[in-house]
Amino acid sequence: MTEGNFVDYVKITVASGKGGKGSAHLHREKYVPKGGPDGGDGGRGGHIILRGNESLWTLLGFKFKRHFKAGHGEHGSKNRSSGGDGNDIYLEVPLGTVVKDFETGEVLFEITEHGQEKIALEGGKGGRGNWHFKTATNQTPRYAQPGIPGIEQDLTLELKVLADVGLVGFPNAGKSTLLSVLTSAKPKIADYAFTTLKPNLGIVQYRDFKSFVMADIPGIIEGAAEGKGLGHYFLRHIERNSILLFLIPADSVDVSQEYEILLNELRKYNPELLDKNRLVAISKADMLDKELMDEMRVMVKKDLKDVPFLFMSSVSQYGLQELKDTLWSLLND
Repeated sequence: MTEGNFVDYVKITVASGKGGKGSAHLHREKYVPKGGPDGGDGGRGGHIILRGNESLWTLLGFKFKRHFKAGHGEHGSKNRSSGGDGNDIYLEVPLGTVVKDFETGEVLFEITEHGQEKIALEGGKGGRGNWHFKTATNQTPRYAQPGIPGIEQDLTLELKVLADVGLVGFPNAGKSTLLSVLTSAKPKIADYAFTTLKPNLGIVQYRDFKSFVMADIPGIIEGAAEGKGLGHYFLRHIERNSILLFLIPADSVDVSQEYEILLNELRKYNPELLDKNRLVAISKADMLDKELMDEMRVMVKKDLKDVPFLFMSSVSQYGLQELKDTLWSLLND
């Protein structure tokens, strides 16, 4: 999937259907000149329904069509015949879609499971026919209820990527390279910051035909939680990951300091992110000899305390199997 096709935020306009009118018909047939009221009820208007689809990974389908209108209910008729309901509109969305009211920003609901359906807008109720209003003192009511109008509303659809492992790191930390080595994904890789502008997903194959999903998320800079750089465009995608894999290059000035900066940005954005399992991977380990790696191991262990870490290299593939084993263990812990 190219970055241009990864759409994770759209505004759509939806309208539910109007309810059909109830009938005010009076029964007439040969030998029954005064048969009384027999007007049927109007049908309800169509709903706007969102449905989760695990085959979708993006909101691209809403990029070019953003207006959706459900069908109106049919009017009631004689012999107490009810009108048909208006056609419902089903909008298929990827798992991890958050639906918000565009005006207020209020979260209405989230779609997280395949086949899960949520009514975004209910269709208007159909009006009742005149036979409902017959009483002892009013034998022939000549009125019926009109249908209730539908609702039109602007909604915001916001996708938070559902992945088992989310890659967190500064720009150019090697996240895209790692994803390309571990999975069949083909992210854009270059020697400059913010090569990745949208999340990339890949499936990591593990032993015995098992697998898990890894997401390469655009790089963090200081101040990201306040919206600097790509700011909130990437931070929301981290919320849905089970494990946060912090990627810090071995040639960093201070591995522990970089980790703290990354952690601080997550803390400012959403403190609950710190409750997730974390693993620190020191990348580009092929640049280190054994003596230097041992020295770094002692220092990092002292600074990171209880946070697990390991050394790896995407280029030489050093430590990649250990990385997959550790991630799988954390996922099934």
